[in-house]
Amino acid sequence: MDWFYVLDLAGVVVFALSGVVLASQQRMDPFGALVLAAVTGIGGGTLRDLLLDIPVYWVDDPLYLWLILATVIIGLAGLRKLHRLSYLWLPVLDACGLAVFTVLGARKALATEHAAVVAVLMGLLTGVAGGMLRDVLARRVPLVLCREIYAVASILGGVLYVGARALGVARLEAAIIGIAVTLLLRLAAIRWRLALPTVPWKGSI
Repeated sequence: MDWFYVLDLAGVVVFALSGVVLASQQRMDPFGALVLAAVTGIGGGTLRDLLLDIPVYWVDDPLYLWLILATVIIGLAGLRKLHRLSYLWLPVLDACGLAVFTVLGARKALATEHAAVVAVLMGLLTGVAGGMLRDVLARRVPLVLCREIYAVASILGGVLYVGARALGVARLEAAIIGIAVTLLLRLAAIRWRLALPTVPWKGSI
């Protein structure tokens, strides 16, 4: 079994579900929920593949699109439960998607023989771009632009994954390290409201 393929599918489902949750919070119609789910689920990976100049993954494997559609249908069918859980589960789902896609993005860059720093940046892009598109379409300030520890968690997870691979750690074990660190750091930031300090500014713009 290709565990990385399974993780990729799971990440798409998790991110797509976060899009459905946000759409329900914003009182969007089913088409709006589908749009948010799609851009969240495959947006980051699409931009990554375009930048790496490789075939966009979901074009060759439409299963990703069917999973997004199924996630939207099931999510909307359980809308009452989503309303009760949305304020808790949206950041948690987002954290899970961030962790998985960070490592998968870095892995794909390494597999196409790009430099380590490029791999870390591709992991960051894969992890945050979909959520950024989702938040912009929902007229929210993207989390990556807020004080919350978000992009930093992705960068650290990507660095640890790339570093572990450089040291000869097996792919799956390195992936577990990167995912776990990204997820735990992001969940800790949610739980204890950890944030980066802002740059002091004296004067007016």
